Amino acid sequence: MSAKITIVGLGSGDVDQLTVGIFRKLEQAEKLFVRTKDHPALEALQADFVTFDEVYESKNSFPKVYAEIANRLLQAAIEGLDTEEIIYAVPGHPMVAEKTVQILREQGQALNITVNVLGGESFLDEAFTRLGFDPIEGFQLLDAAQLNAQLLQPQLHTVIGQVYDTFTASDVKLSLMELYPDDFEVIVCHYLGVQGKEVIERTPVYELDRTENYGNLSLIYVPRTEDEQIRNRTFARLHEIVGILRSPGGCPWDQEQTHQSLRQNFIEETYEVLETIDDDDPEHMQEELGDVLLQIMLHAQIEEETGAFTVYDVIESLNQKLIFRHPHVFGDREANDAQTALQNWDAMKVEEKKLKGTLDVTASLLDGVPRDLPALLTAYKIQKKAAKVGFDWENVEGAFAKMDEELLELKEAVREGHDALDQQLELGDVLFCAVNIARFIHADPEQSLALVNRKFKHRFQYIEQALHTQGKDIRSMTLVELDQLWDEAKLQNKG
Repeated sequence: MSAKITIVGLGSGDVDQLTVGIFRKLEQAEKLFVRTKDHPALEALQADFVTFDEVYESKNSFPKVYAEIANRLLQAAIEGLDTEEIIYAVPGHPMVAEKTVQILREQGQALNITVNVLGGESFLDEAFTRLGFDPIEGFQLLDAAQLNAQLLQPQLHTVIGQVYDTFTASDVKLSLMELYPDDFEVIVCHYLGVQGKEVIERTPVYELDRTENYGNLSLIYVPRTEDEQIRNRTFARLHEIVGILRSPGGCPWDQEQTHQSLRQNFIEETYEVLETIDDDDPEHMQEELGDVLLQIMLHAQIEEETGAFTVYDVIESLNQKLIFRHPHVFGDREANDAQTALQNWDAMKVEEKKLKGTLDVTASLLDGVPRDLPALLTAYKIQKKAAKVGFDWENVEGAFAKMDEELLELKEAVREGHDALDQQLELGDVLFCAVNIARFIHADPEQSLALVNRKFKHRFQYIEQALHTQGKDIRSMTLVELDQLWDEAKLQNKG
């Protein structure tokens, strides 16, 4: 004989919502357990029952509460084999937002316990009726405890359940405010369909945690909207807009673009982002990052039109790569500092190639550096790769000595009138040595030169402004006079 648990729904309101069959089950149960006594249907019930309300007080998280309730029910079923069945009653419908039911069904089978589920009116039935929307228009049910902005879809009717208290409502508010305006109106509901207790009130999002009386029978309804301000905050809308621009009837310029025609745009937009970083300008950085994202979307859209891949394939590949190459975050490896994390990344990168069958043991260690990188950055990257296998100076003094040697050779090539190519190569050697020194002092050579460029620009512009104020033309000034103004610029901290 196998143990048996029957799960019934108490409906979303008072006892009138129960079917006759379920009411009889409750009244005639030898062993009746209820998840919580805080339900109006139980007020009319004559049978004795055991509640799990005290479990909520003893555990510090809902997952632990649900696991404990399920464990107690399974244990009671095993110990009571001589009982016809155990009845477990839950609010609403057993298959809607009832984690304990899911656990019982999963674990019951493994323990040879029969778990039956009987219906009950869900709180969704009352929500559809009392709030007056048809779910066929597009509907989603979300758990307040698991809510985040990525789950929200403004074009769908959204019901957020499990809003047990003000703290949960506050979390809901913060998630909604990432997508919706602060004053967007939502509807808070308590005891839907319960005569004398039902509360349906409209409130702006920012006041959600100022509303009182949240409990087991509370929900928040977010009406669907086509508001452009809201839709424009979603990735789906961006994907839609780029598709429209490229489609027949869209923008003639966007329709004509190819990967090659967009190439220079991508480079320019990237450098514009770098400029906002150097200027510490978050407002313009937001705008310029959007321009870079547009370039990515356009390239992905071009491939989507050929059937090669979509932007969602790009996102999937990136997510998989990030998870795989961070075993110290998503796996069982450890990394207590940035250097160890980088070593893990490199090791997993090699492992990734092995799994894909693309690892070439004959490949150069210097492969993988993009050929179109700026020369200064290319030098930095190939030096780092060579250093990993020991091809490096022991310390910065070795790099300084090499710089002195190369500088002498450059001077010699220039003074003795060597051909232009020879002089250019000697200059390149000096620059290569400068990059090596940058690596030893942990400085980005590209950024270092950018800082000096800015400093020169600011000081030179100081000279121009000073001469303009004096009514003088910079072209008529001597080098000595310009040097004096340059020194003034330094004293004025102009860069």
